[in-house]
Amino acid sequence: MSDSGTPPPPPPPPGGGGYGGYQAPPPAPGYVEGSGPMGAREHPKGTLILILGILSIVCLSILGPFAWVMGNKALAEIDSNPAAYSNRGTVNAGRICGIIGTVLLVIGIITAILVLGLGIASSNS
Repeated sequence: MSDSGTPPPPPPPPGGGGYGGYQAPPPAPGYVEGSGPMGAREHPKGTLILILGILSIVCLSILGPFAWVMGNKALAEIDSNPAAYSNRGTVNAGRICGIIGTVLLVIGIITAILVLGLGIASSNS
């Protein structure tokens, strides 16, 4: 050993230690043991359900029932295995948008029937 005046590095902490005496970092937030190497994954139809739900409000109300039904099925799958999927909020938002789109569709159909009924009634008089 040379006597250069610098002390040797401290020994690693008891119980082992990683590189330089540091412990391994804790797992990432939201990590569920046994859910795979990357943790929970997104439901494969989550984004589609959200897009259909938004479109049903903005321009195509006919898509509302599809978003609603698909959202219900996806939520059932997520609830049956909550550790496997991470985007329950996205699916639920799409389902709620689908419900709103369906309500708008029903209101539009009722309005169209009333307008046509009033138009026919006024043309017959």
